[in-house]
Amino acid sequence: MTDAARAQAFIEKWGRVTINEKATAQEHFVDLCRLLGVKTPNEADPQGQFFRFEKPLTKTGGQAGFADVWYRDRFAWEYKSKNRYPDLRAAYQQLLLYKEDLDNPPVLVACDIANYEIHIAFTGYRTRVERFTNAELANISTRELLRQVFANPEQLRPIERTDTITETVAGRFAQVAQFLEKRGVTPAEIAPFFMKVLFALFAEDIRLLPAELMSQSLKQSVRNPEQFPERARALFRAMRDGGYFGLDRVPRFNGWLFDGDDVIALSADELQFLGEAARQDWAAVEPAIFGTLFERSLDPSKRSQLGAHYTSRDDILLIIEPVLMVPLRREWASHRTAIEALREQWETQTGNARRRLQSVAEGVVLEFAERLANVRILDPACGSGNFLYVALNQLKDLEKEVWQYAGGIGLAQPELAVSPRQLFGIEKNQFAAELAQVVVWIGYLQWLKTNGFLENQPQEPILQALHNIECRDAILAVDLHGNPVEPVWPAADVIVGNPPFLGSHKLLRELGDTYTEQMRLVYKGRVSGGADLVAYWFERARGLIEEGHVQRAGLLATQSIRAGASRQVLDAIKASGNIFMAWSDRPWVLDGAAVRVSMVGFDNGEEDEYLLDGRKVIAVNSNLTAEIDLTSASRLSECQNISYKGIDKTGPFEIEADVAKRMLETANPSNTNNRDVVKPWINGNDVTGRPRNMWIIDFGVDKSFEEIAQYELPFRYIEQYVRPTRANNREKNSQMNWWQFGRSRPAMRAALVTLSRYIATPRVAKHRLFVFISNIVIPDSRLFVFARDDD
Repeated sequence: MTDAARAQAFIEKWGRVTINEKATAQEHFVDLCRLLGVKTPNEADPQGQFFRFEKPLTKTGGQAGFADVWYRDRFAWEYKSKNRYPDLRAAYQQLLLYKEDLDNPPVLVACDIANYEIHIAFTGYRTRVERFTNAELANISTRELLRQVFANPEQLRPIERTDTITETVAGRFAQVAQFLEKRGVTPAEIAPFFMKVLFALFAEDIRLLPAELMSQSLKQSVRNPEQFPERARALFRAMRDGGYFGLDRVPRFNGWLFDGDDVIALSADELQFLGEAARQDWAAVEPAIFGTLFERSLDPSKRSQLGAHYTSRDDILLIIEPVLMVPLRREWASHRTAIEALREQWETQTGNARRRLQSVAEGVVLEFAERLANVRILDPACGSGNFLYVALNQLKDLEKEVWQYAGGIGLAQPELAVSPRQLFGIEKNQFAAELAQVVVWIGYLQWLKTNGFLENQPQEPILQALHNIECRDAILAVDLHGNPVEPVWPAADVIVGNPPFLGSHKLLRELGDTYTEQMRLVYKGRVSGGADLVAYWFERARGLIEEGHVQRAGLLATQSIRAGASRQVLDAIKASGNIFMAWSDRPWVLDGAAVRVSMVGFDNGEEDEYLLDGRKVIAVNSNLTAEIDLTSASRLSECQNISYKGIDKTGPFEIEADVAKRMLETANPSNTNNRDVVKPWINGNDVTGRPRNMWIIDFGVDKSFEEIAQYELPFRYIEQYVRPTRANNREKNSQMNWWQFGRSRPAMRAALVTLSRYIATPRVAKHRLFVFISNIVIPDSRLFVFARDDD
């Protein structure tokens, strides 16, 4: 018999069958295997280890039920009775709820003998759905699709990843934003309108908003753009209040997002671009990067970063998992142990005795479920919400594990109560703060859909009003009397986040004199004036932990947190609590650029397991090492006054060799010799590469203005080129003594004066080089200098 004949016989046989699922499912599946030319479960795997009928769902706590057919790493298959349900949604929902018990197969198949629904869901890719009927099995392409499900589902992996989809839609919005800005529409007007549009597109793709209402409004307005504002305004009003948009009932979303119904009139071209964005699968956007990309697309100052790097979910998990989730998973393991002990008892009992033990176990489950639903997480520099979203996602996954476990051993399942209300944030940028709330809600609703809990439509209003993400400064506030003070942070159990990176030398320029002085005054004695900006977030979190208001914190920092002035906050953390987790040197993304960072997790000292760079260690020192703690070591007297950093110019004092030659050959009327102040100069590149033969004008540390003026050519040079750059310098000494280096290093000079040569090594180099340098050569700050002339 040919394939076509076999397919026709199959179609005819199963077209006549009307009895229920239990009586038909396995025979139907065996016939399907015969049609496709693949082995049945019992032929391929007689022991039922990887391919079987009636796979028990045991991995989350007992035999809660069975998957009708299961093939490890390939598919799970659920049958429903023919024509009993209007669609296959119930079968698919059942597969979603228990996919973890089945090792997360990439393909989920729902079938009612007559109809098939194949959900292809590889992690990180959009979900692809194929639907067909028995009659369509007459097509070779349909049969081949099913053969791939059985034999090689990897061939079904979609081409487009979720991050690619997210980048695409962000790019389309960026193009429209640029058009609008050229027409004089401000980013402050664009942002709230775009957030309504993008949320509506997401809502329709997860079936909370019916009939592609936003997509159709865009599409139908291209030929008549003047109609779009009223269409969109009517839809936004319906989403705000609930009601009808045309013939379709719209649920009440409300929240803060649809409080206003302001709409921007769009041109045909702009509508076309948004229409292209609407055709993407919005249900597949990746919330961990969604906020970052949309913030870049709508903020003109960040739009150039749109195609650059972004922080991924895996990056964020390096903090969320050890800081937030590890202690919760530990608690759940302890609760499960207690429940299993009760289970051993009730399985030997009957009647009321059995029920009493089960009731106690249900109380243990409920206690932990309530614990999860009351964990409060704060990101005090939350940006567009990616840390908060990932934290919520992890909490929901653990909550589902608890829910499945309870059902799996016959206990009442707790309500799924973990929600965005547990997330708190502080963010200075108003648009980013508003976008963070949208990101969190999208992530929450997406989790419900992906895990099979969205069919019971969320209670209206779907977007419950939140005021958890505040738009304000996190480290400096002003009291009623106008005095600078520490701002109050929302109450939280765990603090996580990525505070802004800003080196101490940039604080005055970026934040201004007044703000920087006030900030340093408020934190005086706790944060060094030379510390990076990120250190202030560390100190605030440390203080809250010491006071007992917060349990744990995990923050990012620049690598300078490990040394110098910035490390003082880690010293303080070690003194009042402890560091239990750190990544000393990790790649990260800052404003679209790849950088290197440190990550630090700390608490009050209760944690007794320590991780450094992903491995277990005995302790983590404040310099983020696990070896002998050198941070508290005192300097040997033999090493006093030996090692120094070279000079900081703070201005263009350096000169080319030909300029230096002319100065050295020119006499001064005062009989001073220019050799006193024109000297060879080297930096790290001269040590690691070919020497450049550069010189520098060095007036030392104690010459008066009258004395330096006697060196005519050198003096005229720095008056012309250096003095203008010092005029606006914030350091008064640099303004007044503009002829001196910013840091002349008098101690270094005193140590070198009796030597004929000294040792130098670059501060940063792939290989550690030590070289002898003549003492007439001025070393730059990119060199460390050792006042030794012996070998």
